[in-house]
Amino acid sequence: MTVNIVTKNPSKRMAAKKAFDKYNIETLFVDKEYPEVQADTSLEIARFTALQAAKELNMPVIREDHSLFINALGIPGPYTTYFEKKISAGKILKMLEKEQDRSGYFEVATVYARPDGFTKELTFRVPIELAKEEKGGLQKGWARIIMLANENRTIAEYPEEERIDVWNKNYEEIAKWLLTITV
Repeated sequence: MTVNIVTKNPSKRMAAKKAFDKYNIETLFVDKEYPEVQADTSLEIARFTALQAAKELNMPVIREDHSLFINALGIPGPYTTYFEKKISAGKILKMLEKEQDRSGYFEVATVYARPDGFTKELTFRVPIELAKEEKGGLQKGWARIIMLANENRTIAEYPEEERIDVWNKNYEEIAKWLLTITV
């Protein structure tokens, strides 16, 4: 069995490959760039792209999208990439200086779509805390202030391979589901 993943993101590719390899499902990556619709949820964004790609390519595809929510600020949600380009990690820390709540979460949405319009949709949250100072050199930007819940290191302080299983939950669920419908 083979799945087609619509992403050019190396981290998403790594997470998908690890999840599907576990179930002996081959991953093929669609290298085509699709416009990302602006929407209020990651699920809407993933669904739009998955359905568009499935119809255009005439084959089932999987698309994942994730958003960051900082509870005290109520932002940025699906607009994370835009906000991160405009507001530095240092400015986020300044905005949070007087806030008690430094929590938030990533919303991870994954959609399996067929050309006939059928979708299998999954979402989950990854709790985070925001550090009080920028730390780490493995990544730039907000990764230097975001810590996964119960961690004392920022995302920029340790290799992605150590946290890959945090991101591949939906891929694993789709793999298990695909095995049940093809048996």
